[in-house]
Amino acid sequence: MGTVARHLTIHGKVQGVFYRGWAVEAARRLGLAGWVRNRIDGSVEALIEGQDDAVERFIALAGQGPPAARVARIDATEVAAEGHLKFEQHPTA
Repeated sequence: MGTVARHLTIHGKVQGVFYRGWAVEAARRLGLAGWVRNRIDGSVEALIEGQDDAVERFIALAGQGPPAARVARIDATEVAAEGHLKFEQHPTA
């Protein structure tokens, strides 16, 4: 299995509910790299890179998120891996 990458836009009640912090913890537990940030439209955006099964597991978990989140949908697009070495929060877009 090789490294794959997905760009995610997570919609719903995902800001002000510790979603980004949760995403960092979940991604690091799964051995993923990339970033997560809030968007000005109220969604959360993420780029995740890693082994295919771990990326798919993250996307499945992201559909739930932390307890206070209410995820309406996740738009996921396959993208080229950028070679991130860790998973971190980025400034709001």
